[in-house]
Amino acid sequence: MAEEETKPLGYISETVLKKRKSTESRALARKAQLELGNFEKNKRKKKEVHDIKRPEQFVKEFRDQELDLIRMKQRAKRPKSAIMKPKSKLLFIVRIQGKNDMHPKTRKILYNLRLRRMFSGVFVKVNEGIIHMLQKVEPYVTYGYPNLRNVKELIYKKGYANTEKQRLPLTDNNIIEQELGKHGIICIEDIVHEICNVGPHFKEVMNFLGPFQLNKPEGLLGMKQPFKDGGEAGNREGQINELIDKMN
Repeated sequence: MAEEETKPLGYISETVLKKRKSTESRALARKAQLELGNFEKNKRKKKEVHDIKRPEQFVKEFRDQELDLIRMKQRAKRPKSAIMKPKSKLLFIVRIQGKNDMHPKTRKILYNLRLRRMFSGVFVKVNEGIIHMLQKVEPYVTYGYPNLRNVKELIYKKGYANTEKQRLPLTDNNIIEQELGKHGIICIEDIVHEICNVGPHFKEVMNFLGPFQLNKPEGLLGMKQPFKDGGEAGNREGQINELIDKMN
């Protein structure tokens, strides 16, 4: 058999090869981009579907909120003998509960106490109005009498100054003097003293500090039963200091 004649390969210029390679690279990149886009789109769709509430969820939330309102009114009607008799002028309150099951009136009371977020805490001066509010929102908060050590550590570790809608850490006494100097309070120790003794400028100091955002403690604070009955909510008296140690 006669050997077949070898056909010469067609000449392709270097420019064409580079252009072809560039085109292929762009095509691969575009394909990957489209695949990623579709993945993100599907992911968003799944999330949107997951976030959509079913009618029965709305019904459940509405019933929970109405039940919360009924229980709040019942707590407000407790006899005077069942109302807390304060052993100190100073209380520290921590919000441990409250989301969709809260009635708007309950949420409003928590906001009035400046407890807008879970595991936030505030010092308050005990009076009849505060006791009445605590009665109404008892399942959502726990409170007690903080000692000097915990007052000081809370302020040093978690204290922030609310100045001109900014939260600034208490690292400079000049900030304190600028805001509270007119009340004779010029340093952190003066703030600690004013809070512990519930002094005449307690309100101004607390407005300056704002709420404390605490750490979530080990173990869930999920039980709405009173602390005295084995739950987590309500009055802990001096045992609030153990909780502060865990959350500070």
